[in-house]
Amino acid sequence: MGLRRTRVKICGITRIEDALAAVAAGADAIGFVFYAHSARAIMPSMARAICAALPPFVATVGLFVDATSAQVRTTLGAVPLDLLQFHGAETPAYCAQFERPYLKALRMRDDIDVADLAQQFASARALLLDTFRIDIAGGTGEVFDWQRVPTQFRNEVVLAGGLTAANVADAVLQLRPYAVDVSGGVESAPGIKDAKKIEAFIAAVRRADSQSN
Repeated sequence: MGLRRTRVKICGITRIEDALAAVAAGADAIGFVFYAHSARAIMPSMARAICAALPPFVATVGLFVDATSAQVRTTLGAVPLDLLQFHGAETPAYCAQFERPYLKALRMRDDIDVADLAQQFASARALLLDTFRIDIAGGTGEVFDWQRVPTQFRNEVVLAGGLTAANVADAVLQLRPYAVDVSGGVESAPGIKDAKKIEAFIAAVRRADSQSN
């Protein structure tokens, strides 16, 4: 059996230099937020420029929150996205209509049934589990109780929500998620990444991987 490697996505990228810093540190994917109410929102033209600067084999992910189908299609026409990420109340039919691999984010409310939603969104490449706050669709900077992740799904999910270099190793060791997703935890200001924080975050993930293999 091969060594397990937790994938890392750096989300909320708004600048070319931040994307390149993430790649240099070993990120597997970078995320763009196409949601006007976010402090990390990006215009498609800028996202396209960042994509053009990336080396091969780095996945690009577009995050949407209850966007119209037309908005998503327009963005897809402008930006070469590999994966879509839906953070709102989107239905399985809505998410699947774009003929593009997608992640469905679940905000971990007290009453959420991960197993039921995993069945509903069986067409998703993975579920992304994030902290619930009624006033923010994502990027809360807060951790939810990881023990709420059902054991049978732990190595299939993308874990988000308040991750930093200080706690991501614990998350990897406890849950062994497929991937981890970070935004605010590697920033100097909303939408402005800190290269050293990115390096420390990914290094912590790799140390945890080496301990758990």
